[in-house]
Amino acid sequence: MDERGTTVRARTLAGAGAASDAAPVAPARITDVARLAEVSTATVSRVLAHPERVAPGTRARVEEAVARLGWVPNPAARTLRSQKTRMVLVVLPDLENVFFSRILRGIEETLAAAGYGMIIADLGPASPRAGALAAFARRQVDGVILLNGRRLGPEAEDMPTIALCETIPGAAIPQIAIDNRAAARRVVAHLVGLGHRRIAHLAGPEGNVLEIERAAGYEDGLRDAGLAPDPALVWPGDYTLEAGVAAASRLLPGPGSAPERPTAVFASNDTMAIGLVGALQEAGLAVPDDVSVAGFDDIEFAAMYRPALTTVRQPRRDLGRVAAEAMLARLAGREASAEGPLATELVVRASTGPARR
Repeated sequence: MDERGTTVRARTLAGAGAASDAAPVAPARITDVARLAEVSTATVSRVLAHPERVAPGTRARVEEAVARLGWVPNPAARTLRSQKTRMVLVVLPDLENVFFSRILRGIEETLAAAGYGMIIADLGPASPRAGALAAFARRQVDGVILLNGRRLGPEAEDMPTIALCETIPGAAIPQIAIDNRAAARRVVAHLVGLGHRRIAHLAGPEGNVLEIERAAGYEDGLRDAGLAPDPALVWPGDYTLEAGVAAASRLLPGPGSAPERPTAVFASNDTMAIGLVGALQEAGLAVPDDVSVAGFDDIEFAAMYRPALTTVRQPRRDLGRVAAEAMLARLAGREASAEGPLATELVVRASTGPARR
């Protein structure tokens, strides 16, 4: 250690009243860091809070001093001084759903680049924890990104808030999503183009904003082809594998089966589609020779499953990035209006084929 480092450590020891080598060493303070880096304590704080606003040479000296002294900032003290936590709360409707993985990556990368972190919370539609989570958000984070389709509660109403994927009707906040209705309509058009005329829809949870839009797109696609929607071909689901497995019984002989078996099924998400395909194959039906199946989302397993799943690809990482950018704009006091729907892509794979003759 050079002379400056030795001097700072000696003063730190003296300040702690060290009488011998065995005495405890007082932790380094921000003043020690500033003295070693030959800058003011305000500059040290600025390097931590807004490194992009500090000259590279100065920033490097401060970072080196922090490393050499092993200084750990006191986050509570920093929060009290700035009233900022530099954390964002991200609320999911189902933490186990793999669909959210790339969205979270897009959020995290964008926030981290700006010096922010994120906290993830799981808040399903039936959870009673919204009030408690709102109170937590009020104390512990600077803003909230909602993927669960509902506001947290009065305590968090005036916080910077972004709705992502599941829009919140009537909410005067930036809302970032895809055009679910148009994407579902495109799936049905693909199936109709393959000669299918009896197309079932394996639905998502009743009342869910995504399902409302996808069901409307399903009906649009049927009407485009001159086909009347048949309520008997709309099957209940909840976005889980189990819902897909249960739906398979409607395609097999026996109680609960459809009067006239459809030749294709549009599932409202990939997870249900994969559950359906697996159960059909277990029962001896071939996909797509006996039944074509299409999903929605293009989760990681969709391309690897056999047969690979025809689906709608959502730009999940971009959705996360755009939401985080909107949040950063709000936190900086800038306007962050809702961005137009992000583009989707119909990815045609082996799970759909020509209708049976």
